[in-house]
Amino acid sequence: MVDQAVDFEVLKSALETSRANSHDLPQIGAGEVLMKVERFSLTANNITYAVFGDAMRYWDFFSDRGDGVEFGRIPVWGFGEVIASNADGVTVGTRVYGYFPMSTHRVAKAARISEHGFMDASGVRGELAPVYSQFMATTSDPLYAKQDEDQIMLFRPLFTTSFILDDWLAENGFFGAKTIILSSASSKTSLGLAYLLKNNRGSSVRVVGLTSGANKAFVEGTGCYDDVVVYDDISKMDASVAAGFVDMAGNSAVRAAIHRHFKDNLKVSSAVGGTHWDSVGGGQDDLPGPSVELFFAPTHIERRMKEWGGPGFQERVAKAWAGFIPETKKWIEVVHSSGADKVKDVYLEVLGGKTPPNKAHILSLWN
Repeated sequence: MVDQAVDFEVLKSALETSRANSHDLPQIGAGEVLMKVERFSLTANNITYAVFGDAMRYWDFFSDRGDGVEFGRIPVWGFGEVIASNADGVTVGTRVYGYFPMSTHRVAKAARISEHGFMDASGVRGELAPVYSQFMATTSDPLYAKQDEDQIMLFRPLFTTSFILDDWLAENGFFGAKTIILSSASSKTSLGLAYLLKNNRGSSVRVVGLTSGANKAFVEGTGCYDDVVVYDDISKMDASVAAGFVDMAGNSAVRAAIHRHFKDNLKVSSAVGGTHWDSVGGGQDDLPGPSVELFFAPTHIERRMKEWGGPGFQERVAKAWAGFIPETKKWIEVVHSSGADKVKDVYLEVLGGKTPPNKAHILSLWN
């Protein structure tokens, strides 16, 4: 076993600044496990975690290392392996999927251990959304398939948000909207939601994707949308149709354009993410139409888990997932990179919005 670990950290006040911090391998106490972080995905979703790191406590998940103040570790979704265990019921060699730091290792205090995996009860985890604390054993995970590991890391957390958004919209009768408009239409969360809306709710609503001119051909090629509109053409949309806006981009100018175009015919305006992280915010109080509401997926997921049970929730997601994942393999080229230098290069690419929509990154800090 190696005796050094590496953390990839970013400066919270200036996300462009990062460092690779080497340190001694963490020691584990009673009830704890040490996991090797094998590999993880890095997408615009992770940039959202950093942008809202203070407001939504994403920095708190992995604040146990480093100074915990100026620098932080961005959470990522990936696969790991238990390489040491002081927790009864968690065996060395167990492979899990879950929420990791951008690191080579992670110590977790194992709780609620079962054949399905365990929860991490360390640090402030008990104060934060449970969905981020679950490590799922690959041997009993209903969504797991070895050949789909890349897609699981890239799409699963985002598809779970897509799934719960689809559930929330349908549960509320689409708030009376006949058209659902999704910004950042090339993003993985938007694609998942568009797929579910079009395939499961097609008779109820029309699905329109907003995207840039550069991404229009890609978005149209996915077949997930009934119509694709570039941002500059928002004013040409039919404002007489009752519409709902699900904003994945967080671009204040786009949000304002939608509100001012549809006015009272905009029935709901939900802010989900912030892929356009440098354009978030900016005077939304005076916009016509409904108030902008922040959609925090973990809260809705937790409610459904209580109603359906954890396994029941995962089974429903797995059923929806089964048709979606084969489609994504037609659109996305997966690029694998390893080592701290490569991780930094890819991080800056994703942070700068320079990753084309038909490309996705799987990373490892192991050389």
